[in-house]
Amino acid sequence: MKNSLYGKIALPVLIGIVVAIFLFNKDFEIDNLKEIKINATSFIGFGLALFAIAMRESGMAFRFKILTDGKLNLKKSFRTTFLCEFTSAITPSSVGGSALSMVFMHREGISLGKSTTLTFTILFLDMLFFTVASPLIVICSPSGEIFRFATQSLNHSIRALFWVAYGGIVAITLILLLGIFLLPTGFRKLLDRIGKWKRMKKWKDKLEELSHNMLTTSIELKNKRIVWWVQAFGVTVLSWIGRFLVVNGLFLALVPEVSQWTVFARQIVVWALLMFSPTPGGSGVSEWLFDKYYGDLIGGNGIVMVMAILWRILTYYIYLFIGLFFLPWFFRKQKLENNDIIS
Repeated sequence: MKNSLYGKIALPVLIGIVVAIFLFNKDFEIDNLKEIKINATSFIGFGLALFAIAMRESGMAFRFKILTDGKLNLKKSFRTTFLCEFTSAITPSSVGGSALSMVFMHREGISLGKSTTLTFTILFLDMLFFTVASPLIVICSPSGEIFRFATQSLNHSIRALFWVAYGGIVAITLILLLGIFLLPTGFRKLLDRIGKWKRMKKWKDKLEELSHNMLTTSIELKNKRIVWWVQAFGVTVLSWIGRFLVVNGLFLALVPEVSQWTVFARQIVVWALLMFSPTPGGSGVSEWLFDKYYGDLIGGNGIVMVMAILWRILTYYIYLFIGLFFLPWFFRKQKLENNDIIS
């Protein structure tokens, strides 16, 4: 299992490096670096980027603490958060770390049933944020600022992909809303019927597991107070805003004249698309998207790639190294549990 994990780490890193080298070779010139001016504002910007990372991780950790009603203390919550970030970095973004959060919570002493419930809750909160935030940000942004690209064809393509991705996010949100809160019993019956279709027989077991987990989640959450939901959604919003502000910090540091709202608003498009990226951790797609999407704000393509690499270091590569730090604990815990079962 260890060798398999290290192989999964190597793949996205290799993809990211190859794409970065290709883009650098295509656009970068050493003279581009002369355009970068380091001053007091630069240090404020880098400070904002680091603060945004802390804001993001704190929001996620406090969400684990709130959702488990304090059964996970902050130390365990942060450890679970970092392991989720690590698995997000080595799996396709459509899977992400939240899918394995139940395993990490279980390792920290939360029952598997409870962990499954909380995993669905986390997914619902993230999808709800995007469902609400996306149209609000688009409406509050100047016409054309969010979807402006170097070429008109790319402009239309990314705009269409974003709304397709948004439609997928809304669909997932509605399915969770119906299956967990509004019609849990009826939704379970629907999934059971779908599982009986001839063409769906190979998915029957997974559909039954899904319907069972959603019904269990519904029973678990029905008595939660409004305050609990407000707190959980509040830290979810805090975490996502922190995720977006990393790029704002980099622009403030290196290209301070750019509109900070435009930089922030465009992150909703970036992360909506990366949520359905087929590559591990969005490798390759992230670097390319950043280069094409933010290039019109900067002008010098070489600077765009420098910022893209800094962004990936702060939001991606750092979690690979943090994950490697926590992996020995994970494997040691797993070994102890296996020994307990054998004995």
